[in-house]
Amino acid sequence: MHIALDTYNLTAAERLLCETALTTAGSIVEAAKLLGITRHALKRRIIKHGIRWSREGGRIAGGVSDSSGRVAAAPATAAISA
Repeated sequence: MHIALDTYNLTAAERLLCETALTTAGSIVEAAKLLGITRHALKRRIIKHGIRWSREGGRIAGGVSDSSGRVAAAPATAAISA
């Protein structure tokens, strides 16, 4: 499997890898195995990046939640300023 990055932004790359692993594996435990990290480490990254993961459906919910719990659209690409 190949993953194309839009930028060299490590935060965006980490989020993309987590989302891709979750979607591919269907569970946090299996996604963590794909990434070579513990499920606790993956859970920390899910919280860090605001990834909305549905335990029931095993799907990523649309958008990103902020501290108030509201959901905003996730940015399509991230830009790097030089």
